[in-house]
Amino acid sequence: MNTGLNSKERVMRFFGKEEIDCVPVFSGMGNVTVHGLEKYGWNFSDIHVDARKMASMAASTFQIFGLECAVVPFDMGVEAEALGAGVNFYPHHTDVVYPTITQKVAEKVKDLGLQIPSDLANAGRIPLVTEAIGYLKEEIGNDVAIGSWVLGPYTLAGQLVDIGDLAKAAFKDKETVQNILSTLADVLIEISKIYREAGADYITVREMGATSDILSPRMFKTLIRPYLEKVFAGMDSPKILHICGDTDSIVDQMALCGADAISVEQKNNVAESREKVGPDMRILGNIDPYGVVVQGKPDDVDNAVKEAIANGVDAVWPGCDLWPVVPKENLEALMEATYKYGKLG
Repeated sequence: MNTGLNSKERVMRFFGKEEIDCVPVFSGMGNVTVHGLEKYGWNFSDIHVDARKMASMAASTFQIFGLECAVVPFDMGVEAEALGAGVNFYPHHTDVVYPTITQKVAEKVKDLGLQIPSDLANAGRIPLVTEAIGYLKEEIGNDVAIGSWVLGPYTLAGQLVDIGDLAKAAFKDKETVQNILSTLADVLIEISKIYREAGADYITVREMGATSDILSPRMFKTLIRPYLEKVFAGMDSPKILHICGDTDSIVDQMALCGADAISVEQKNNVAESREKVGPDMRILGNIDPYGVVVQGKPDDVDNAVKEAIANGVDAVWPGCDLWPVVPKENLEALMEATYKYGKLG
């Protein structure tokens, strides 16, 4: 896009609710592509454990396609690993396989004796992520906004213990679960501060485990929202809340958690969300990152962007991580459509 503002200026002015020239097109979640991997000749497993490779891959989507961000990390095991969970990076795979938690800290909630490292900045891969943020800030930080993200308290708890037992304990031993979520909220506040101090311009909190596809709106209000409120109260702006799935029944509560913007995916009815949250809350979304951006054609991407903007999104934003095998022509269509339908002023 050649419209006067550079990508960083556009995104940061967007968060500041200042005048901009076009709807931004960016993400607060993973958006690396095989096209970036091919540029460097790296395996996907390499980029999770090497700060230089992590930074280069985060920058590559901006450099190749113009997507207005560079975001690290790429996998959902960073916080859990720092708290004692085991992670498999699948180093012998040559295709795209995301790291997974292979060893929980405990199977049952009642057995989870959380041991919080005294120096989180040097725990697990947190220093690797901060090093990558530093590289990004130094090398492209004047041109593009640098993003980072953490899991939400409930989703992180589900990485530390069996998710089924966590769901049961939320009913049977609610006080224990509340204490765990409160402790994890403090951990996430500290990690977000570490990332911001390293140079991240904005932070997304990904509470995908608390989707209304799984939990009732009542459970969200009583169990999830209080600890999201705690997290966002302890974070600097810009700060975004993302929840996967159909969030129509909780989007009004999402807007009350303290984030500057909410991110919604393709199952969400954006037009209804806009009515529920009013004109001031920033809504980011809701482009289907796999069904449209990977499996569709450029015309499908164009139509999705047109519809999202017409329905009231403030920024074009994939509904979750971009799947790395996204066709080049579809990412190009995403950028072109945003400029075509998102011009302002």
